Amino acid sequence: MDEITRFRLVSIGGTPITLGGVLAALLMIVAAVVLARIVRHALERLRGRAGLNVGSIYIVEKVVSYGLILAGVFAALSTLGLNLTSFAVFAGAIGVGVGLGLQGVVREFVSGLVLILDRQINVGDFIELEGGARGLIREVSPRATRIRNNDGVDIILPNSKLIDNQVTNWTLRGETRRIHVPFSVGYGCDKSVVRETVLGAARAVPFTLPDTESRRTQVWLTGFGDSAMNFELVVWPTLDAVKRPAAMQAAYLWAIDDALRVAEVEIPFPQLDLRLRSLFGHEGDDALAALGMERQPHAAARPGRSRNDAAETLETEDPENAPEAAGPS
Repeated sequence: MDEITRFRLVSIGGTPITLGGVLAALLMIVAAVVLARIVRHALERLRGRAGLNVGSIYIVEKVVSYGLILAGVFAALSTLGLNLTSFAVFAGAIGVGVGLGLQGVVREFVSGLVLILDRQINVGDFIELEGGARGLIREVSPRATRIRNNDGVDIILPNSKLIDNQVTNWTLRGETRRIHVPFSVGYGCDKSVVRETVLGAARAVPFTLPDTESRRTQVWLTGFGDSAMNFELVVWPTLDAVKRPAAMQAAYLWAIDDALRVAEVEIPFPQLDLRLRSLFGHEGDDALAALGMERQPHAAARPGRSRNDAAETLETEDPENAPEAAGPS
């Protein structure tokens, strides 16, 4: 048995590499990998407990895992009897050549370390990318970051993209954010009634945070549209609700619509008034005649329009009794 383990496989720099040394080195590397996985799984379970800082534990998990594997590799090289000083020079020379071909992989690995240590983007944060994709950061691996959106779809993004491009972190340091929910009501509605009705509806939504000096639920009049007054509900939801923006927006809109209907506040529909001034060079009665139509002498004036405007209202005659349209000469 001793003769087998002492069997010389090769010599590197005058140092004999034996079969026993290779087996011992492989055993050390396997032990380091297994130990790294055990530590990682233990820290993952620790991260699942409530009240713990997920970002800090994730950093410890990655650093310890990488450190154990790296230590196992160096221990294996020492077991083989290699001079690590000379090996470092040799590895540096090889690394230059390999680095030219693997510079993308090295870049992503370094970017991953920067993301882990910088802590501006942490596991568990809800982020939005430049293209509009949004989701929860689930993992920062050596090459890419895994982001899961609210549809259960995983987005695999290279680590460098999170460093080079603009990223919106909606939940940085565990803080919530203010959202704006637009809605409209008809002209003539009492603005005070609208404000109190919508405020009551928003506060009844279970994930609305209570008012404080710095964070208050408000209703703003933001402008006047073609057929409605435009408002915005400005509200602070809980952190969990912020991570589900589409569902949160739908819940507030649903509550606003129900409250306005109960309060009998008009929710307007878009409308368009069309006045025909001329047709193929004809105006007035001549234009109506060209369409097979005639002026209605008793057209009722609608609220908000003058008597002269109401007199210009056009109504199509019964097609069976309408005279044949006279085309242009």
